[in-house]
Amino acid sequence: MSFLLAGCLDKTMTHYLVITGGVGGAKLALGLSTILPASDVTFAVNTGDDFNHLGFHMSPDIDTLTYTLAGLNDIDRGWGRREESWNFLSTLRTLDEETWFQLGDRDLAIHVYRTSLLAQGKTLSEVTNVIAKKLGINHFLTPMTDSSLGTVVVTSDGKLSFQDYFVKYQAKPVVEAIEFFGSELARLSPGVSKALASPGLRGVIICPSNPYLSIDPILSIPGFRCSLSEITVPVIAVSPIIGGKAIKGPTEKIMNEMNLKAGCSSLSVAHHYRDILDGFIIDTLDAGQSDDIAALGIEVSVGETLMTSLQIKKDLAQHCLALIEKIQS
Repeated sequence: MSFLLAGCLDKTMTHYLVITGGVGGAKLALGLSTILPASDVTFAVNTGDDFNHLGFHMSPDIDTLTYTLAGLNDIDRGWGRREESWNFLSTLRTLDEETWFQLGDRDLAIHVYRTSLLAQGKTLSEVTNVIAKKLGINHFLTPMTDSSLGTVVVTSDGKLSFQDYFVKYQAKPVVEAIEFFGSELARLSPGVSKALASPGLRGVIICPSNPYLSIDPILSIPGFRCSLSEITVPVIAVSPIIGGKAIKGPTEKIMNEMNLKAGCSSLSVAHHYRDILDGFIIDTLDAGQSDDIAALGIEVSVGETLMTSLQIKKDLAQHCLALIEKIQS
């Protein structure tokens, strides 16, 4: 890619587009939100996990990012809100209703409110913005699309929606392929389109979310992957794999079941993104893969990527910005 145009931009107009899924991506997003002014970043969130349950519209990845940036996330459990109560779920059990999707009372209030606003004709982008502001978030969160786009996991037990695969069946079926229902008709949300077209766009950061279940739904929107491959600013990513292991979720299992040549590794992730990446941050445990990744034409940077504290989140965020500047220079 050519960065001549981007390098001439007025740095006072700097903006970053951050592409993220749930828990892993939200950690880096939190780090970025602590070092970047609200006006300088757009967080584009996966909605392939969205689904309707018990009459409510659920947006799990948007909620994870929202709770994290608002300081309301349950760090110990790794999902949902802290100081949660479970009266709604308990009552459902007495009614012999399905309770496989864990709905806390505080979390439920958000789903009820979102569903109500959507029923009034507001878009998911508008609703997400309203909820974020009401929870005290100044940074801009936007769904990847306002269109209906759902992740479908093709498994040994047949086709399953993402939530059925991941939550109801606990990611046990063998994954054979992943599809994105409705992607051919989807369009980028206004917030993502605006960020891409910003004259001050300095770089695009892909968070360490599941490449196949969290990032690919976003990249499946017509024209978006092509735009990233042709954009005049650096596109970088942080690997979600550390020492051949995924920190959370079914990433490792899926990568092994897909029989990737390099298995569950940062190298496999680099191959997956190779058409759009200019830079890639990998953990020190994976430094031995640097040469193979660099051979793909990707600038490799090594550092600590296990985000166990706010300081490490901030340091990794700074690392991302530094890599973008290095590629720009």
